[in-house]
Amino acid sequence: MKRFIGSCLMTLFLLPGLAHAGFEEGRHYMVLPFPAQVETGDKVEVREFFWYGCPHCYVLEPALVSWKKKMPANAQFVRTPGTAPRWMIHGQAYYTFEALGELEKLHGAFFKAVQEQPGAFNDENTIAGFAANHGVDRKKFGEAFNSFGVRLKLEKAKQLNQDLNINSVPAIVVDGRYLTTAAMAGGEAPMLKLLDELIGKAAKERRKKPSKK
Repeated sequence: MKRFIGSCLMTLFLLPGLAHAGFEEGRHYMVLPFPAQVETGDKVEVREFFWYGCPHCYVLEPALVSWKKKMPANAQFVRTPGTAPRWMIHGQAYYTFEALGELEKLHGAFFKAVQEQPGAFNDENTIAGFAANHGVDRKKFGEAFNSFGVRLKLEKAKQLNQDLNINSVPAIVVDGRYLTTAAMAGGEAPMLKLLDELIGKAAKERRKKPSKK
C-alpha cells in the first residue's frame, strides 16, 4: 500500500474544487489485497480510522457527522482508533468512553480538548480528569480504562490496523474491501461522494453469488 502523505491532506481539504468527475480505482481509492471481516451483519460497513490528536481527523469530523445522517440505509458507520505507538493512549480512552456508555457525550468534547491543548491528555490521569470534569466518576473511569474488555478491544484494533496497513489517518475502509482518504479522493466533499459510490459497489458485490461448477 502506498504511504499517505499527511501534508497533502490539509491542502486538499482546503481545495474542494479538485473533485473529479469520476472516481478511478488505484487513484481515488484502492482495493485491499486482503479484505477484512466486517462486523455490521447485513449492512455495508463504513469504518473510519482516526486519532484524537490528528488535526485532519478533527477537520473531517463535522462533515462525517452530517454525512452519517443521510448515508445510505444499507450502510453502517463504525470507528476504529489508529494504533501507532503514541496514539494508543487515545485509543484506550475511546474504548473506555464506550465501555462507560459515555461515548456520545465525550467523543466530540475530547476531540476538541485534545486539539485545543496539544500534548495535555497523554496519560491516564489527565484523561481521567477530563472525564471527571464531564461528569464521569473517576473511580469508574479508572476501572474501565484498565479493564480486560477495553484492553482486548484495543488489541483487536491494533490487529485490524496492522492487517489493513493503516499508517495514516483519517482513512476510511468500506466493507473491509475499499480504502480511501480525502487526499486520494480529491478533498473532503468528493470523498464523501465516493463513499456513497463505494457503498453501492460493496452492496453489489455482496449480492453476487459464487459461480456453481
